[in-house]
Amino acid sequence: MPWYGEAQLETVRSVTAMEYLQKHQPYRLKKSSARNEWELTDHDSFKINGITSKWHWKSRDIGGTSALNFLIHVDGMDFQEAVGLLLQENPSLACIPFQPEERPRKPFVLPEPFWNCSRVQRYLNNRGISSDVIRYCRRLGILYESTPYHNAVFVGMDEARKPRYAFLRGIYDKDGKSFRIEQAGSEKNYAFCVPPNGKSNRVTVYEACIDALAHMTLEEGRTDKYRLALGGISAPQERSAGKEKQGISEDKTPRKHVKNPPALVHFLKNHPEIEEIEICTDNDFAGRWACEHIKSAYGNDYRIIENLPQIEGADYGDLAVQEMERNKSISRPPSQGR
Repeated sequence: MPWYGEAQLETVRSVTAMEYLQKHQPYRLKKSSARNEWELTDHDSFKINGITSKWHWKSRDIGGTSALNFLIHVDGMDFQEAVGLLLQENPSLACIPFQPEERPRKPFVLPEPFWNCSRVQRYLNNRGISSDVIRYCRRLGILYESTPYHNAVFVGMDEARKPRYAFLRGIYDKDGKSFRIEQAGSEKNYAFCVPPNGKSNRVTVYEACIDALAHMTLEEGRTDKYRLALGGISAPQERSAGKEKQGISEDKTPRKHVKNPPALVHFLKNHPEIEEIEICTDNDFAGRWACEHIKSAYGNDYRIIENLPQIEGADYGDLAVQEMERNKSISRPPSQGR
């Protein structure tokens, strides 16, 4: 594994995402209707300012300015790969071979719970998620509020109902950015999953925990199926602009180098009763590609129900907020005329 010095890292950190895209991947940029704003042809909800290079990927709620962060968080490269690619512009900064010591895996420990869940409940209610859905998850021990930072903690359990995974979501956004992290030592095989109240032969898959709760709310709190959050997805870059718009791979088959979602692989292995997979990924390029990948990988063995949000670029969290606002407008009394 290569080792990079401080001068090399300073070099790559100075490269902006817009500089990198204009120089190396101009075919991925298309002008949006807003002034000085550009979009990516392969990610519908990605926006970048052509002057400041500030970018925001709405469907993932992440952003930045540097090319390094863009390559890591949008293109899915690891840190070493992204740095190496950016340093190709300056070959005088040679890499020094270095083999670091392997660090031991941190033990998994759940964050300390707060004595109540009022802040998280208020936050989720404002995201359009019903109190009944929140209470259902709290009773199962898969959702609570942490202390001292009052994050929403989504817990993944193993077959013995032992916590093995936790995703922390901050409820206080700062400058449009939110705190999101997997707890140290979490195992993705045991991702957040809302179980049914009884037996079921269907699992519904989402990209994020809040999407699962939002969709459950939109379905009036139904508890007749498993709702599994995949903990994010990965999608390759499409080479054909036409096919990028369709959100499918060239031959509609999974790429050999793309693994099936670990959470879904493990879930299906431990739930032989499952016969149906309902796909509720986001309706953007990455979500549609993931949908096609899951359909191709599992379509011969399971009945596939494709159920992406009907609005392009949206996830079920967006739809839950829209439904909440619509209900508020309906229940609001009409203004009285003079």
